[in-house]
Amino acid sequence: MSIIEQIADELVTLRDCVRWGVSHFHEANIFYGHGMSSALDESVYLCLFALHLAHDFSDDYFDCRLTRDERIKVLTLLQSRIDERKPAAYLTHEAWFAGLKFYVDENVLVPRSPLAELIENRFEPWVVPEQVDSILDLCTGSGCIAIACAYAFDWADVDAVDVSPGALDVAERNVSEHQLEERVSLIESDLFSDLPPRRYDIIVSNPPYVDAEDMASLPDEYLHEPCLGLAAGEDGLDLVIPILQQAREFLTDKGVLVVEVGNSHYALQHRFSQVPFYWLEFERGGEGVFLLTAEQLDEFQDDFDNA
Repeated sequence: MSIIEQIADELVTLRDCVRWGVSHFHEANIFYGHGMSSALDESVYLCLFALHLAHDFSDDYFDCRLTRDERIKVLTLLQSRIDERKPAAYLTHEAWFAGLKFYVDENVLVPRSPLAELIENRFEPWVVPEQVDSILDLCTGSGCIAIACAYAFDWADVDAVDVSPGALDVAERNVSEHQLEERVSLIESDLFSDLPPRRYDIIVSNPPYVDAEDMASLPDEYLHEPCLGLAAGEDGLDLVIPILQQAREFLTDKGVLVVEVGNSHYALQHRFSQVPFYWLEFERGGEGVFLLTAEQLDEFQDDFDNA
């Protein structure tokens, strides 16, 4: 009899399994940084997933008795989270962004950007939503930002760009599951290099921005994510600077550029101390997202080009 089977014989209810998960997650010191904020949140999520139960079901169900096979299934998933140190989203192949469900695997980062809040607010007050006809999502990964934008601006066309064929396969699956093939176009390109000539009202990007020091100290969970989606050189600006240099060519005169740079915002501000980046604030938390208008890009184009 396996250890999991032995443990399953000692537990009875869903609440027992959740408590077991919380205790062992604490003991194993696993890291939460991919959508869950605590051992309890992650244990509940994985238990419900294993039992095919909705997240909003009645609390009374926590005291329901599980069959032995159900307990083994739940405990096996919880133990996998401990043993493999994979983010829960890679174990379940699902994640949420802007209230929408997405398929994810290790070809893409787990969605967790504060940009979701900005998209839900349709980028107001920075744009007039009704005047937005075209959106570009650079470094689309799973396609979550592009797809969320397509929902928020349900009349606009959205182009989603990534250099990774594996990421684009995941994005294609998500575009298909959300039935947005007619409005979200996937393009394999290294930033703007292979884009056809056109201009966008919004360019939004969550590019790789982790600097070398932070890359060297990432918890094990992050090591399951594609390095291509995280690492951005010594100061974290290897992709941000080319975006600043090239964005204006693809932006309408009234357009805006929105880029997440995380902790690398310190390096960015130091590099371009004269540029008035507007750093967005989010009610649900998150930082390191700047906005520049087309007019500001024009004003500081020489600074970006000479970087």
